[in-house]
Amino acid sequence: MAMEASGSAIVLILILFVHVAHSFYLPGVAPQDFEKGDELKVKVNKLSSIKTQLPYSYYSLPFCQPKKIVDSTENLGEVLRGDRIENAPYSFKMREAQMCNVLCRITLDDKTAKAFKEKIDDEYRVNMILDNLPLVVPIERGDPGSPAVVYQLGYHVGLKGQYEGSKEKKFFIHNHLAFTVRYHRDVQTDSARIVGFEVKPYSVKHEYDGKWSEKTRLTTCDPHTKRLVVSSSTPQEVEPKKEIIFTYDVDFQESEVKWASRWDAYLLMNDNQIHWFSIVNSLMIVLFLSGMVAMIMLRTLYRDISRYNELETQEEAQEETGWKLVHGDVFRLPANSDLLCVYVGTGVQCLGMVFVTMIFAMLGFLSPSNRGGLMTAMLLLWVFMGLFAGYASSRLYKMFKGTEWKRIAFRTAFLFPAVVSAIFFVLNALIWGQKSSGAVPFGTMFALIFLWFGISVPLVFVGAYLGFKKPAVDDPVKTNKIPRQIPEQAWYMNPVFSILIGGILPFGAVFIELFFILTSIWLNQFYYIFGFLFLVFVILIVTCAEITVVLCYFQLCSEDYLWWWRSYLTSGSSALYLFLYATFYFFTKLQITKMVSAMLYFGYMLIASYAFFVLTGTIGFYACLWFTRLIYSSVKID
Repeated sequence: MAMEASGSAIVLILILFVHVAHSFYLPGVAPQDFEKGDELKVKVNKLSSIKTQLPYSYYSLPFCQPKKIVDSTENLGEVLRGDRIENAPYSFKMREAQMCNVLCRITLDDKTAKAFKEKIDDEYRVNMILDNLPLVVPIERGDPGSPAVVYQLGYHVGLKGQYEGSKEKKFFIHNHLAFTVRYHRDVQTDSARIVGFEVKPYSVKHEYDGKWSEKTRLTTCDPHTKRLVVSSSTPQEVEPKKEIIFTYDVDFQESEVKWASRWDAYLLMNDNQIHWFSIVNSLMIVLFLSGMVAMIMLRTLYRDISRYNELETQEEAQEETGWKLVHGDVFRLPANSDLLCVYVGTGVQCLGMVFVTMIFAMLGFLSPSNRGGLMTAMLLLWVFMGLFAGYASSRLYKMFKGTEWKRIAFRTAFLFPAVVSAIFFVLNALIWGQKSSGAVPFGTMFALIFLWFGISVPLVFVGAYLGFKKPAVDDPVKTNKIPRQIPEQAWYMNPVFSILIGGILPFGAVFIELFFILTSIWLNQFYYIFGFLFLVFVILIVTCAEITVVLCYFQLCSEDYLWWWRSYLTSGSSALYLFLYATFYFFTKLQITKMVSAMLYFGYMLIASYAFFVLTGTIGFYACLWFTRLIYSSVKID
């Protein structure tokens, strides 16, 4: 009964926590009121594809263009995501419906026809923005228990198909767009706010009488004769020397949805019921395991310490046994201690960045409406957390009796960023080779280098100086001059085996949430349940700490005192499982066929796994350091 009551209490806390995280959701931009007849500025964004993961600017294809193309200013996160926001040739007037507006007429040549075919074959989608809302395609679903309509971001450039009775595949372009702008009207002022931006794309082979001129009326789409496009029964084929006429409709529909809730429809894309149950189930299992582990450890340790102290007082101890036996070697300097200091400092930097980012995200400051905000925040926080990285690495270095703090600060400032930058530059070169808008421009590259060298590096040195000025942490027991020989270990205490086993539980805490994160990144969907993510992050910290402490205890009991690096690698090995899961996800969920796209995927997942290794390894290390200092300061040692 007690277990059921505590389980119910935990579920209730989870529900309240996630509800609070939702209630603080901030839309990200101030609302804009439009009067009837006001001009609405439609903007075009990148062309995106989940098959290639290579974004391209809208005007890389020969779509209709305005008189002058004007680039919108993007933030750092938007540029790194490959967003290229530009003005569009569409002309909208608030609450004034338009039918069969002719945008332009083009004749394809071999080059343009090939460009369109390639993008249609790779299933590219056109992304647009109106009043900071992305364009979506409504898709009706007949599944019981799920939303009647789901929304997909952007519309396909075209589609592949074949004529009846023919096996030859043809390419058809979506050249007629039926836009629907939903608005919420203020009854008192009659002004309106935009709460929805939808489109239904059609492929139509437009026809007209006589020679083409600006005043030509289409016979396939004419509001005067009430002939409107409602299907793609006579599609527009993409072939050289074919004429394509681009047209659009705009309809305005009043909605009961208020401006503050306009993003709700976009964020209900996944089956939330599965998300809820899977996350809660995962958290309950891990919480239960963690509780059991903590209880066993506390009882066993209490018994050990009591027994050791009783033996000492009664002077019955003929010889020491168990973990107390290695008290003279447990704080012996580890191999490559400088490198350990660097990795611990970097882990503190990662931990601080992730923690603060999640706090901001839960409060709604990094909502999906703030495009690129999440990536920008993470980069800036990484830079400023350099202060804590330098402090942590130099404190540990001084504990190891080190004297050259500047060398440690230099390595902390450069090791991890240099590895990540090297992989990033290689990937960026591949993207440049594909002429994608995802390639980071020179100006942005300079800004990133400035953030690293101009802000992060000096902060690491400041932190290292402050950390080194503090008095060194003394060991609770003295270290013997001659190292003790480590006895032969049982097969299950083999370092490689125990390290690999240690990574399973932390990975188990996050792998369900990892599925949703990977889906949002690689399948172009929104991720917004940061309340859940923060809970999973807390569970990850607890799990990493406890599994490392348990394995460290068993290691010391078997008289193996080389725990420094093993504690880091035990929880850090969860990164290996993360990369293996990413590989499994690639082959089971993604449809990537191009070699360059596959290299991009595995390159970025390698960076993510490396960061996860540093983060989880540092948690395990600090837990083990606290644990060893605690137990060796609790027993009487002559």
